[in-house]
Amino acid sequence: MKSPDGDSGKIISLSKARKSRTRQEKEQRASENRIRHGRTGAQKKADKLEKSRQSKRHDNNELADK
Repeated sequence: MKSPDGDSGKIISLSKARKSRTRQEKEQRASENRIRHGRTGAQKKADKLEKSRQSKRHDNNELADK
């Protein structure tokens, strides 16, 4: 007798199914975190360059204590 969804009652290991589901959930979470927190190398390089420019500008504008 076949089940209503057309499968003929596949036998699955519950522990393997649980582990598989856990892996998929972890990968989904990791993907979301990469999107939320990740930056490309070009973005990091641009930020570092901008910080360097700001630091130089600040150093040039400091008042002399003399």
